[in-house]
Amino acid sequence: MLAYLSRRLLLVIPTLIGIMLINFVLTQFVPGGPIEQVIARVQGEGDAFRNISGGGDVQGAQSHQYAGAQGLPPELLDQLEVQMGFARISCTAEHQGEPDLSAPDCEKVKLGATERFFIMMGNYLRFDFGQSFFHSTSVVDLVLERMPVSITLGLWSTLLAYLISIPLGIRKAVRAGTPADTWTSGIIIVGYAIPAFLFAVLLMVLFAGGSYWQIFPLRGLTSDNFADLSWWGKVKDYAWHITLPVVATSISSFATLTLLTKNSFLDEINKQYVMTARAKGLTEGRVLYGHVFRNAMLIVIAGFPALFLGVFFGASILIETIFSLEGLGRLGFEAAVQRNYPVIFGTLYVFGLMGLIVGILSDLMYVLIDPRIDFDKRAG
Repeated sequence: MLAYLSRRLLLVIPTLIGIMLINFVLTQFVPGGPIEQVIARVQGEGDAFRNISGGGDVQGAQSHQYAGAQGLPPELLDQLEVQMGFARISCTAEHQGEPDLSAPDCEKVKLGATERFFIMMGNYLRFDFGQSFFHSTSVVDLVLERMPVSITLGLWSTLLAYLISIPLGIRKAVRAGTPADTWTSGIIIVGYAIPAFLFAVLLMVLFAGGSYWQIFPLRGLTSDNFADLSWWGKVKDYAWHITLPVVATSISSFATLTLLTKNSFLDEINKQYVMTARAKGLTEGRVLYGHVFRNAMLIVIAGFPALFLGVFFGASILIETIFSLEGLGRLGFEAAVQRNYPVIFGTLYVFGLMGLIVGILSDLMYVLIDPRIDFDKRAG
């Protein structure tokens, strides 16, 4: 197992670099750039995309080609390129102090895409993700600020899905083919077919004062007076706010996990060792939970890290928008629209790294649940 883990860990670095490289190359073909966004804001236009007429360098290297650059001094554009990492200041040896474009012996030197990529990856290897272009704060602080919302949705949605789906899936497997199995399967399929954002709107209309009952709050993760509440009051207020977003987020994973559990148990129930256990006179409960459960739950439990990561980092921008939650989903969408590259690539690097590590943890979960699995022999 140690040799297998060593190989997987060594593959993390080239895989992560490949992910970053592919996404970096793709951004070179996307029209617009952060400098155009700044220019649009300075000129009061709000959105640079209305100024785009065709393609162009996404990184904004050719500043005089900007449609919104008329009337702005070239010095400002040069400073923007330097601040956003598209150029650097080169000074002669006689220059003293910090590099400054206003100094007579300093000039701007544009950086090519290859050089920018290697500089970015060098910083990321030191976990230096730089500053956000449009938030006046570091990328790390910005992500940490938005992370509680995503942790809330990811953790509670995953736990809710497991607590409901596993018992329901087992019951459906034991009673496969009965009317109860049929109508519950119909409900599950309908629930899976409903988009999460549409289900969220339905919950708001029914339970958040839309047209029927005012039971849950309409927006936010906590109330305005949250800091003044007692510890028990804070727990109730927190649970009160997260109920609808968590239910809306877990609807699709709930359906998938229930059917996965049912099919896994059906496969095990029909195997020879189950027939042998029954022939020995063991009770149905002993057969089901003493023999079948461990084997059937292998794929379900081992997939917990990946399921949690999918819910955690795949936070729906629509769910967060509907319930007015400032999470990583909205952060990623805003960064893409604004061409906020430090946020886009910084979060991509961290999430990609965590995704690769979670893949390794999933394999460890397999071995932990069933020691008979030996990845070293399979690789050999």
